[in-house]
Amino acid sequence: MRKQVLLLIGLLFSSIILLSACGTSEDGNTSGSASEDTFKVGLEAGYAPFNWTQNDDANGGVKINGTSEYAGGYDVEIAKKIAEGLGKKLVIVKTEWDGLVPALTSGKIDAIIAGMSPTAERKETIDFSDNYYNSNLVMVVKKGGKYEGATSIQDFKGAKVTAQLNTFHYSVIDQIKGVSKETAMDNFPAMRVALESGIIDGYVTERPEAVSASTANGKFAMVEFKDGFKTSPDDTAIAVGTKKGSDLTEKINEILKGISEKERTEIMDTAIKNQPAAK
Repeated sequence: MRKQVLLLIGLLFSSIILLSACGTSEDGNTSGSASEDTFKVGLEAGYAPFNWTQNDDANGGVKINGTSEYAGGYDVEIAKKIAEGLGKKLVIVKTEWDGLVPALTSGKIDAIIAGMSPTAERKETIDFSDNYYNSNLVMVVKKGGKYEGATSIQDFKGAKVTAQLNTFHYSVIDQIKGVSKETAMDNFPAMRVALESGIIDGYVTERPEAVSASTANGKFAMVEFKDGFKTSPDDTAIAVGTKKGSDLTEKINEILKGISEKERTEIMDTAIKNQPAAK
């Protein structure tokens, strides 16, 4: 009897070791861990109304991984719906714009949902879902200034204009004859400060951000053009960035099909209303 008991204990001990070994990866994470049960989304959390940083979970804010801050905005709401459709927990990974694609290709995040356009250049490195928003390019200027009444981009001849670094927004400035193309800036808060201080006369952006900027600061105005920038459909579209060959792309497309245009417009209107700077 004693030998049988010892044999049983030995078998149980061996089973525990075997299960532990199977449940642990080389980096110490257990199988069925965050990498499988979560949907890690990268965004700047600084591009209102698409995404921003806030201090609490008001208006559905999602905690930013590894910080005490939260992220809110249109992208966050879309990310929530995608995570729900995938049956996974949403994890927001705050990432600088230039670091988003490297974070995706290295596996630090599962997707980019950050107001990113599926340009031909980016498609060489990553894949994109179907569009989840379409916009058009405008300019943000000082309210009451000489450029507020512009109707053509050529009205900005001699103006000091910039846009965000590593975006097609910056490249289209070249379409303005005689413009003073200023150094590209890292983010939109920096451009807003530069505009208010007079360092620049305007910056190129997409309509939602311009509405957000002019709503948040009464000194700003949005300029829409009758004779505007020439762009491709992909330039003014917004899509989810995924890893090359990822099966996530098809799954995300199915989820996006379930979000009507009316609902997308409502989500954007709510994001503009809820942006922290507007309060």
